Parts: sequence; structure tokens; C-alpha cells
Amino acid sequence: MVAQRRLLGRLRELMARGAGSLPELVRLVAGELVSEVCSVYTLKPGDILELLATEGLRPDSVGRTRLRVGEGIIGMVAATGAPLNLPDAQNHPAFAYRPETGEENFASMLAVPVRRAGRTLGVIAVQNRNPRRFDPGEVEELETVAMLLAEVLSAAGAEESAAEGLGATVPRRFPATVLVPGLAMGPVVVLGAAPPPGRMLADNTGEELARLDRAVATMQQGIDALIEAGLPQEAAGAASAASREILDAYRLVAADAGWLKRVGDAIRGGLSAEAAVHRVAGDLRDRMRRITDPYLRERLADLEDLAGRLLAALGGPGAVKTAPPGAILLARRLGPAEVLDWHSRGIAGFVVEEGSASSHAAILARALGLPAVAGARGVLETAEDGDEAIIDADDSPAGGLAGCQVLLRPEQDLRRVYLRAVEAREARQAGFAALRDLPAETRDGTQVSLMLNVGLALELAQLDATAAAGIGLFRTEIAMLARGAIADVPEQAAAYARVLDAAGDRPVLFRTLDLGGDKLLPGNELPAEENPAMGWRSLRIGLDRPALLRRQLRALLLAAGGRPLSVMFPMVATVAEFRAARALLDAEAAKVRPAPAALRVGTMLEVPALMFQLPELLKAVDFISVGTNDLMQFLFAADRSTPSLAARYDLLSPPMLDLLATLAEQCRAAGVALSVCGEAAARPIEAMTLVGLGIETLSMPASGIFPVKSLLRSLDLGEFRRVLAAIRRTAGGAASLREPITAWAREHGLEIDRT
Repeated sequence: MVAQRRLLGRLRELMARGAGSLPELVRLVAGELVSEVCSVYTLKPGDILELLATEGLRPDSVGRTRLRVGEGIIGMVAATGAPLNLPDAQNHPAFAYRPETGEENFASMLAVPVRRAGRTLGVIAVQNRNPRRFDPGEVEELETVAMLLAEVLSAAGAEESAAEGLGATVPRRFPATVLVPGLAMGPVVVLGAAPPPGRMLADNTGEELARLDRAVATMQQGIDALIEAGLPQEAAGAASAASREILDAYRLVAADAGWLKRVGDAIRGGLSAEAAVHRVAGDLRDRMRRITDPYLRERLADLEDLAGRLLAALGGPGAVKTAPPGAILLARRLGPAEVLDWHSRGIAGFVVEEGSASSHAAILARALGLPAVAGARGVLETAEDGDEAIIDADDSPAGGLAGCQVLLRPEQDLRRVYLRAVEAREARQAGFAALRDLPAETRDGTQVSLMLNVGLALELAQLDATAAAGIGLFRTEIAMLARGAIADVPEQAAAYARVLDAAGDRPVLFRTLDLGGDKLLPGNELPAEENPAMGWRSLRIGLDRPALLRRQLRALLLAAGGRPLSVMFPMVATVAEFRAARALLDAEAAKVRPAPAALRVGTMLEVPALMFQLPELLKAVDFISVGTNDLMQFLFAADRSTPSLAARYDLLSPPMLDLLATLAEQCRAAGVALSVCGEAAARPIEAMTLVGLGIETLSMPASGIFPVKSLLRSLDLGEFRRVLAAIRRTAGGAASLREPITAWAREHGLEIDRT
């Protein structure tokens, strides 16, 4: 710590002299880190890294030695934005030898990117003759030097050299992935990386630590106020429960002593409070981006959100941006508090370059009804505040007008087309309100039960808002993922009781924990697997760790408190697995009083092997619920997370329809209730087809209830069943029957668009 303060003090003097101080800077760093070489490379136009200053390499190589981004160790560090600590750099596969430098005499290398406002400006590297790995303290020192060096290079114009010159007026299209379906159109607000702090070094360490304490308290008070005030009126009843889940998890991260202690340590090392926050946030960002676990990577947005709020509380750089009503927000990532904050300012939707449907931002956006997409690589660098943008987040298999996308600076003709589409959707949504209290039935009188897929207490308000028939799928793992841990039995029981209270007399089907695959809790030690979607997950974990499953089953039984209870097990592959799980449930039920008024036990049908065990399965279960996402990927051996396969196989294909028709027929004959709870149930054309096959209970996100109900109330089901049978008879090996089914629906004036 003392050595770092000494180094920062000497660097303060050098920084005042700007880029002319670089030869002295590399000599200073080489001496302080006991290294024989210290070199600085700067990024030039054309993605070229040029040696700008060196201590230890041949002096005449300055200005002559160049590497492309991605070439050699230096190029790799610039390309990835991550440091490399190599005891024997010359034997690394990426090593690129430059004879003019004389670096063949040196073995070990530590190279660190020089970054400012999210942009790489260059690389600083130290080298030694003896093979050795630099210790963590030395790595941290060099990273701190790189942060200060970024200010020197930026002042010398490196930032402009590194910038990409993309046209500011040309219309652009960016393919994206749906997080929340919908259509939005408006002016752009771009959230770029926060600029570095103006004051890097501390004049008085004690005062900086006191400023940090005051800022942390201010930040936490602001978060509390935002969460309490930022929820929409219709979710007010669920606000207290939601704060115990996703929003409370965010609060816990804000108060976590781990990252705040690191900020304090950086201040004690000589940085200002603002620079310390910037330094620690950058280090966490670089580390988390190298983590493969999708859930942990999603928490990066929460940390970046918190760092920005702490900087603002410190009076840090960057004024709070404003947004005109109906604006489209563009960001690298978003945290949950940011979603609430911007929703309160009236944005119409948002685009994140990095995010998934399991992120906190996406979960809250669904509850708030904000159209949102992820992906759209390059949009942040291309867009400018005030540019017109369109989010086309239609989630049908055919996409919206041209697939899920973000349109930046659309041409006038295209803009008019989308404007008409937005107006038509708004009119339809207004008309949907009249459907709330009407029965879900076809024109010829067939009753269809439309239920909700739910995972958080925040979503329970949608039960009354949509007048859904109940909850056809309660994903018990979502709250666990939001809080980052599995709750104990009393906490779980209280959470499940709130769900039953909200549902009243309406049924709730609780799915037991579906962890593993792409849903991992922090610290969960799961074995590395080639294909985790087909590996150790869901019920397989529960049966191998029965104590975990029994605790959840006990909590569900306690939550029922004498009321009816329905439990279903996920990822069942054999009848023997189902019987083993049910035996655990029966054992717990024998010990809990009061016993449920009725205990119904069922299975998700996601694994095709169950179709070959139907006679025995139907004797063992009270109900079956089809999970179309997993069933589709297992039936067609097509990973649903692979973009190139996303639209290759269709639910409306002959093999899938044959499977579902057979299942419906055998369930009906056995008197076993059948439902579909996959995302496909929320799409009107798929919902119509499922009902046509005889599946008359569908569970879906809240956004699908009114569009599906609207279509069903216009449908002559008897006529459609005859047409569907004829289409299936004449399929002739077609990959999909979507086109003839859709054509028939359009000919009969049925509204098959989801929104």
C-alpha cells in the first residue's frame, strides 16, 4: 500500500507534463515493479498498435514496432480488454516476435489494457528476463498506472484515433433478440460508459474515506426511494413481496461489504474516492465478463448501475441525462433500478447490447410492459442522442415486419409503415380491456382455460389484471435466482403462501426447482458438462440431493395450510423418476398438518421418452403439462439457444402436431388433465392450433392472454378442427404447416398477431 502511494505520488508530478513525460513514466514503472522492461503501445487508426515509449527494449524500435489488434500478446490484450500475466510469453501461442525490439532476451510479461470510457487506447506491458508470474499486488499496481496513463493518452489525442468513424446519418438495421415483445418508436437516448473522474489522486485519504461513507448512505437512500416510488400503480399490491425478491437482492448488492471494502482499499492506496470507484468497477467488469455462468454475468449490470449511482452521490462526472416521453433507451447493460428510473421518465422501450431473458432488467421490463431487445451489436457506437429508432420486438417465429430488430434512422416510408403498426397495436390494446370480463371460449361455445406463467410475486397483480383462470406454471426457481440463494423452509413457505393467497380459489401449479442448465445459483458447484441442457439439472438434482427437494416439498405443503395444492416435477424422463419424486412428496405430506384439502401431483412433459411410457405414466399422474421449449429442442436435437437453429424447427410441424394430438387423445381417454405451458401458448396461431388438437388449457405470460382470448372468441372451432385434420392428412412431409394454417386464419378474418 505504501509503495503504491509512493508510485501514485510520483505519477501525479509526471501527469502534469502530459505525453512528453512518457519516457520518464516507463522508467519509473519499470523501477517500481522491479522489471527490466516497461513499454507503452498506443492505438492508431486502422486498429494498429504502435510502440510509443519503452524502457528496456531497443530505443530505435519506438515508432517502428507495430502490431494489429489481435496480433501477438499486446494485440490480444487490446482486443479482449483483459490483462495477460505470462511467466513464459515467448512460448505462448499468440506470441508475435519483432526482431527490432530485442525482446528475445525477456521471458515473463504482464500486459494490461489502457482504457478510458469503455474504449481501449493502448497497452502497457512490463517484462523480465527470468520466468515468473507477477503477483496480484503488481497486477493491481500496473492496472492503476494504466488508468492514469489513459488520461495522458486521451489528452494527447489517442481517443480520437481509436474512435470508429461510422456514418451519423445513414439508416442502419441491427438484428436483435426479444427480451419483452412489443413495438416502440421514438428518439434515442444513448447511455455510454461513464467518463473517468476529473480528479484521480487523493489529497487527503481520511477525507476521501469520509466522502465515500456519506456517498454510500446517499446511494442506498436513493435506491430505497426509487424502488418504493418506481413501481407502477397496478403492481403496488405486490411491491412489498417483490422487494423481498429481485429488488431486495439488488439492495443487498448495494450494501455488500466486499466491493465497498475494495473501494476503501483503493482510496487508502492514494486514489480519490471517484477514481477508486471507477477502478474497482472496471476491475469487477473485466473479471465478470470472463465468467461463463450466465446468471453471474447478468449481475454485471447490477454492479455497473450501482457504481454509476455511487459516482453520482460523490458528485462525480456526468450529469443525469433526460429523456423525452416515448424515447428509446440504448445501453450496454441495465440494472433493475435503472429500468425503474427510466420507466418513471416515460421511455417507450430499451435496447441492451448485453442481456438475456433471465436478467433483472428483463424480468422487471416484462412486469412493466416495456418492449425490450438484446444483442444489436454496434448500435451504441452508431447512434447519437435524438436519432429516430424503432424497436421491432415481435416474438412470433416469423418475427415482426422483418424479424426482431432495431432500426436506427429509418427512412420515411419505412417509418410511416411502423407508425401505422404502432397505432394499430395501441388501438388493439385499448380494445383488449373490454375482453377482461368476457369468458375465454370459442365462437361455437368451447371453453378454454387461459392461465398465467409466473415466477415472481411482482407478477401476481397480473392475475386480476388479465382475469386469468389461475397460474398454470409457477417457476419456483426464479425467486431463488433473484436472491442468489435457496431460501430456508419458513421463507419458502411464506413466499408460496402469498402466491396461493393472491390466486384465491383459482388453481396454482407449482413446479419444483428447475435449476442447472442455464439457471445456476452463485457458488453452485456443478460439474462441467458438454451439454448442460441435457445434463444434471432439474429433478435429476432433486433426486440425487433429496434433502434439497424434501425441504421445498415441505415448504409447499406448509404453504397450502389445508388448501388444495398442485405440484409438478420438471425434466422427468422415466416413470420411475416420477414415482421416486412422488414418494418424497408423500413422505413429507404424511408429516405436515393440516394436510392439503386435495393434493394433485403431475409432471412436465419435456423429454420425448415419456411418450413411449404413456400407459404407465397416465396411471401415476394427476395431470401433465407440456413444456414446449425443452420438448422441441429434445425432439429435434436442436439447442434452442443456438441462433442459427432458432427458427429451423417449428411447433406447427407434422411430427410435433402428431405428438401433441396423440398425447391429447390418450390423456382424454385416461381422464388426466392436460395443459401446455410453453411460450408458444401465448402466440395466437399456435394457441388456436393447440386448441384444435384438443388441448383446452393453456398457460402463458400475461401479455398473451388478451390476444389469445380475442382470437378464440372469433374462432369456429368445429370448422377449424375439420380444416386442421385435412391439412395434417395432406402434409406430404412438409417441414411446417404454419403457412396453410395461417392462410386459413387470415381468410376468416382472425387476428393472429400477438400485439
